[in-house]
Amino acid sequence: MSPILTGLVTIAIAVAGCAGYFYASNWVLDRVIFPPGTDDRGRNIARANLVRPWLFILPAMLFLSVYLIYPVVGSFWRSLFNRSGVEFVGLGNYTEMFAEEGFRVALFNNILWVIFVPAAATFFGLLVAQLTDRLRWGNLAKSMIFMPMAISFVGASLIWKFVYANDPDIGIINALRDFVGLEPVDVLQVAFWNNFFIMFIMVWMQTGFAMVILSAALRGIPEETIEAAIIDGANPFQIFFKIKVPQITGTILVVWTTITILVLKVFDIVYAMTGGNFDTEILPSYMMDYMFRDDGRATAVAFVIMVIVTPVMVWNIVQARREMR
Repeated sequence: MSPILTGLVTIAIAVAGCAGYFYASNWVLDRVIFPPGTDDRGRNIARANLVRPWLFILPAMLFLSVYLIYPVVGSFWRSLFNRSGVEFVGLGNYTEMFAEEGFRVALFNNILWVIFVPAAATFFGLLVAQLTDRLRWGNLAKSMIFMPMAISFVGASLIWKFVYANDPDIGIINALRDFVGLEPVDVLQVAFWNNFFIMFIMVWMQTGFAMVILSAALRGIPEETIEAAIIDGANPFQIFFKIKVPQITGTILVVWTTITILVLKVFDIVYAMTGGNFDTEILPSYMMDYMFRDDGRATAVAFVIMVIVTPVMVWNIVQARREMR
């Protein structure tokens, strides 16, 4: 069977199964559990209506339990054993992990990523959103800035490898150094600063996302508030920082935390640029490294990443709900 036909058959079976489930569950609820022919018909209808929403979300809850909750619990339990899963080591994987220098370097680098990338991408996105709205060719500029979002992380890394190349004939940075008479340098091997060169790739890609969201938020600001500020004698900087930014603070925070969640899960860029060498290791690449060793620490690292990501994700959902009200 061809893939297209397989997909169509799968969709047809899924739709038919959903329709059959909803019809059968409603029939059982209305005819068997709370039959209408009893003396207490009104109360049965009210009870059925209370139960009905739970029948509708039951399949989703089951899928979430199987594909989300069970793996989380299973991963934590698996992290308490050695690689073969035979010997129970308790929190041994965690204690060894926190005691290792490589983990502390990866954790420190992750903190750098969380601080720098969301802040820079949100700042540049807000700046571009404000400036391009004043240009005749602003839509073209926005399209060009948003274009990196269409590139995969690995593709973007390969592009920037040419920019950072140690050859003055290829790398832009070393071409500029050669122009002023300086020796070429491999910026990806310069300790500490190489992290920022790698992080800038992520900033370059996420600025377009921040720009689109924040541009829509800026256009949603009531014109009356801006006109009132102009009448009161406010200059453009005061209008931007004291009138516009406070009104879109919620959107800025949502963009910030969305990029933060993505940063905490990034792996491709570091792996493609340095493979985690030269002190550029981050938690996902650190976890990947231990997946191929005779050690059960990879699952422990994965659980630590999940613990770090979850509060940020929950806070982002809460902020998004507030924005929708």
